[in-house]
Amino acid sequence: MRLWLRLLTCSQLIEKRVRAGLREQFDTTLPRFDLMAQLERHPEGLKMKELSHRLMVTGGNVTGITDQLVIEGLVERMGVEGDRRAFRVRLTDRGRASFVAMARQHEQWIVEAFDGLNPRDLESLHKLLGKVKQHQLDINQRIDA
Repeated sequence: MRLWLRLLTCSQLIEKRVRAGLREQFDTTLPRFDLMAQLERHPEGLKMKELSHRLMVTGGNVTGITDQLVIEGLVERMGVEGDRRAFRVRLTDRGRASFVAMARQHEQWIVEAFDGLNPRDLESLHKLLGKVKQHQLDINQRIDA
């Protein structure tokens, strides 16, 4: 239990730093950054339902964030051929440029979070967390079967 609490605390502290940095340097939020990150990986855009699934949030949350980003000219909505009710969302050129700047800084914050570890410690931690991840995937697969 102590290990789980330590891992959770580390994650929360790093996330707090990232949230504060995004707010202070880019006047944005982590959910907005996460939505833009998904769109950056899919230049053709994603349907709202796909975004909701990938971000693991409700459609209402995605709609609210998307509405804000559309108003700011960072994303655009496009109709989906053959489905008048669906929309595809993609980054605009301005949105892509904005995201690239945020992503560079985001990466720097994450690198700084682990600066206290030497390369050997980083490799060990990565391997150990990989084992934890695989074990949990195996458990989840048995539960879902």
